[in-house]
Amino acid sequence: MNTDAAPRLGWWQQTWRLAAAAAVGIPAWLSTGAVLHWQADETGSWFLTGDPLVALGCLTALVWRRRFPFAVAMTVAIASTASTLATGAALLALGSISARRRPVEIGVVGLAYVTASQFAIGLYPVESPPGSLWFQLAFPALTAGIAVAVGIAVGARRVEVRFLRERAESAEREQTARAAQARALERNRIAREMHDVLAHRISLVAMQAGVLGHRSDLAAEENRVLVRGIAEGSHQALEELRDVLGVLRADPGRPEPPQPSLDLIPDLVADARTSGLDVTLTTTVTGTPSDVVGRTCYRIVQEGLTNAAKHAPGARVHITLDGTAGAQLDVSVHNSAATKAAPRPASGFGLLGLTERVDLAGGKLDHRPTPDDGYLLTAQLPWPDPTHEKRS
Repeated sequence: MNTDAAPRLGWWQQTWRLAAAAAVGIPAWLSTGAVLHWQADETGSWFLTGDPLVALGCLTALVWRRRFPFAVAMTVAIASTASTLATGAALLALGSISARRRPVEIGVVGLAYVTASQFAIGLYPVESPPGSLWFQLAFPALTAGIAVAVGIAVGARRVEVRFLRERAESAEREQTARAAQARALERNRIAREMHDVLAHRISLVAMQAGVLGHRSDLAAEENRVLVRGIAEGSHQALEELRDVLGVLRADPGRPEPPQPSLDLIPDLVADARTSGLDVTLTTTVTGTPSDVVGRTCYRIVQEGLTNAAKHAPGARVHITLDGTAGAQLDVSVHNSAATKAAPRPASGFGLLGLTERVDLAGGKLDHRPTPDDGYLLTAQLPWPDPTHEKRS
């Protein structure tokens, strides 16, 4: 991209520039007429007709100075020397070509303007005073230098404005991209939280409802327990969904509700037992891990129980937690083969989101079928020793 290329002008911008060029030439034309009248008592036909026509032609050519900058500048610079009224047009042409900031073009056009002006002196029968040759060279060179300096300044300012505009547009594009990325990450986070919150509760409710639908030999008290479990599970799912939606609607400065941690895993296991799952928990964890590690461990156990309820009804589930600070936290959820109806098709999104969550915590997740037709979900989460880190 040519950074020195000038933008196209609107009709008003074009008009006032040409009008200013014509206005600059009027004093020179009038002063030449006054000198002619004083020395020769007449101005001549060229002054009255030819001079204005050449000036008009130069001003007309300037309309295309940004499409054909060098050709128009050379033509106007040379032709304007035959017209004092075209002086402003010549200076505008020099300024326009100088705004491109190309030294060779500026030098060629400026030299052509100064040289051609020497041949135009004999166009009018004006007597020059002795020793005025230096003035005849210096004055065109001075006016050309002023026009070139102004043009270079305008070109530099134009490049600076374009650079600032492009930088602003680039920053806006980057901001848009970051906003889109943030929205995508937030959607993924919302989807993961919705899955973590609802999948477990709804799976337990579905399992209890399935028991009611398939067991006609249950006593009235057992039916009431299952119905109460369905109602409580549905209510808890609704409350947890409200918590998630409340976080989305909350003000940025409002603190988020407490997140699940390692200490709440026994309550999670108790809820699963109440819903009818055969769950055992063995833990040899000593100490309290960080919030991230504890929350990730909770989600692993929750996903394991959800998958067992959905895909292995009637199976025994054994959860093992082991770890200590300075080593790692090992999590294992193993369920035996299903003893009831065939499992429903799996979506795979739960384990996919869980893998991402474990990776963010710096751990490793593994899940695979076992030889006894069961399924094993294991994870290793890093557990740095906070005492050692403070000492370091």
